[in-house]
Amino acid sequence: MRMRLDHVQVSCPPDGEDVARAFYRDALGMAEVEKPELLKARGGCWFKEGAAEVHVGVEQDFRPAKKAHPALAVDDLDALAAKLTELGYPVTWDNETIPGRRRFHTADGHGNRVEIV
Repeated sequence: MRMRLDHVQVSCPPDGEDVARAFYRDALGMAEVEKPELLKARGGCWFKEGAAEVHVGVEQDFRPAKKAHPALAVDDLDALAAKLTELGYPVTWDNETIPGRRRFHTADGHGNRVEIV
């Protein structure tokens, strides 16, 4: 059996969709994807770029994920790090932990950890 990752889900507080859009759509450049009609009432928003798909779901008792995280691969790591820094998102480089892999961690507007490789 062959398996592939379909999407990852992160959470946001109620009415947190605009903050999620500012990060995933505006800062990362992902396209917002229309949610299926039956899921729209739950709130949240979905984003996709290439094979990467992130679903942001509303969680009533929201707490940001500080350890669990999606890792998104990009073509120009330095350019995205500069853009996120300019927009006020944290950028913490970690090029030593995994030999041969350049990466940094950031956080979306709700404090969820996101790794960029």
